[in-house]
Amino acid sequence: MRDSEVSRPIRRPLLLTLLILGAVINYADRQIIAILKPLIGLDFHWSDAQYGQLASAFQLAAAFGLLFAGWVVDRVGIRRANPLAVGTWSLIAVAQAAARTLAVFSTLRVALGAAEAMGTPVLVKSVAVLFGPSERSVAFGAMNAASTAGAILTPLAIPVLAAVWGWRASFVIVGSTGLLWVVAWLAAARGTSELGATAQSPSSSARSAWGTVLSDRRSWAIAGAKVLSDQVWWFLLFWAPDVLHRLHGLNILQTSVPLAIIYSCAAVGSLVGGFTSRALMRRGMALDRARKLTLLGCAILAVPVASVPMLRGEWTTVAVLGLTLAAHQGFSVNLFALIADIIPHSRVATVTGFGAFCGNLGGMGILAFTGWILTERGDYGPVFALAAVSYLLALLWIHLWLPVLRIPQEDAGSAGVLPTEADHVTR
Repeated sequence: MRDSEVSRPIRRPLLLTLLILGAVINYADRQIIAILKPLIGLDFHWSDAQYGQLASAFQLAAAFGLLFAGWVVDRVGIRRANPLAVGTWSLIAVAQAAARTLAVFSTLRVALGAAEAMGTPVLVKSVAVLFGPSERSVAFGAMNAASTAGAILTPLAIPVLAAVWGWRASFVIVGSTGLLWVVAWLAAARGTSELGATAQSPSSSARSAWGTVLSDRRSWAIAGAKVLSDQVWWFLLFWAPDVLHRLHGLNILQTSVPLAIIYSCAAVGSLVGGFTSRALMRRGMALDRARKLTLLGCAILAVPVASVPMLRGEWTTVAVLGLTLAAHQGFSVNLFALIADIIPHSRVATVTGFGAFCGNLGGMGILAFTGWILTERGDYGPVFALAAVSYLLALLWIHLWLPVLRIPQEDAGSAGVLPTEADHVTR
């Protein structure tokens, strides 16, 4: 296959489809342990405390892995980084099936967390390279929506696999899909030199790369916005079932449908948020105004979440929580697109990793704060009040650090390897 073939119209949708499938596989590998916890527990005889410690260790490994993963992606380029990421975590996922002791299983699980840290940086880098500004939010919206759909469908498929073949075979089957994905990616990206590593000086090092990242105000604009916005996602991910139980008395079975609806709203928000900023830019609106106006709209939609502790009906609560997660995903896809817009391609993944790391720390903070406030007051009020203004504060943070969003000078004139004729960028 000739390098020039990368510009054919079918190539970009094909690569985007593979990126979406890779994100779904990532979620499946991450979720499977929670779904199969009772069956795995029969073999390893773990306590709730041990399971909780394992989950925390996984999260911590993923958070710190982000600091290194982005630099790796920027160094090797998306053509190699994508199969490296998916192949590595898929092999670890399959290896978990062979673990015979809790210590070995835990070690592999922590390794999986570190390997999966490459997922977010490589996705953002891939979209930055493949798409122009007006198309990036749509691509991120499609990936976020697919990932959310995967988070809903995985709990339906995994139990069936486990019931037929057992929990160990389930790990092998899910992990093997990732290995098949690697083969498909290598075939699709074959000969595309444009997807290789960004040109860097031979003397470039992790230390110098991080020095550049940490001295750039754009990096801190992204990091602060991720801390403020991601905390709401982590809060609802871990506490939404308890909210429905504590406020409306719903049991585990009764929360399944409401939670599915809430996360379905999140998927819709991903798509709407992505298409909104694209529509504004296609109408001729400048990049700065289109991104910030879309972020503002999403931030305003999240404000009603402050009322959740005062709502009487469970379905009203479901509607407000669904609106909030839809707003979050709309905000999130445009924040990722903003990274691809304003950060030079040579360090997009590194900055993404840094931002995601900060977002993870923010999530850990809100989870600890929620537990403390419930212990002290038995009231979700302060947490939902914080969630209601988090996105407005995130947008204000971005605007204070970056009054005007600009495409980097080194990337000017090539808003992605495969720009579309509809791209309209005002710098």
